[in-house]
Amino acid sequence: MTNFTIFLVLITIVCFLLIIVIMVQNPKGGGLSSSIGGSTQMGGVQKTTDFLDKSTWTLATILIILILLSSLSFPGMLGGSESKIIDNKEAAAPKTVAPAPAKPVETPKK
Repeated sequence: MTNFTIFLVLITIVCFLLIIVIMVQNPKGGGLSSSIGGSTQMGGVQKTTDFLDKSTWTLATILIILILLSSLSFPGMLGGSESKIIDNKEAAAPKTVAPAPAKPVETPKK
């Protein structure tokens, strides 16, 4: 697999995890913490909200970093060469050869 394919798979996984973490949260402060309920839970409700908030920011940061790194590994972009379309047009265009300059005609000496 190429580097770009590896980055593409990692970006897809991080996006999926980010969607799950965001869907678990409730914008009104409920979400996972209200469905678990009870103060006897390990970590408590406040810790669950903090974990979801931190994991959202962490996954978002990882996603941005992966996107930036994948743009560096995109095939053909760092080679410094021109577009392949331009290269193909230059190769397909017939090259004309200029005719050799004619020799000057010598006049007979008298």
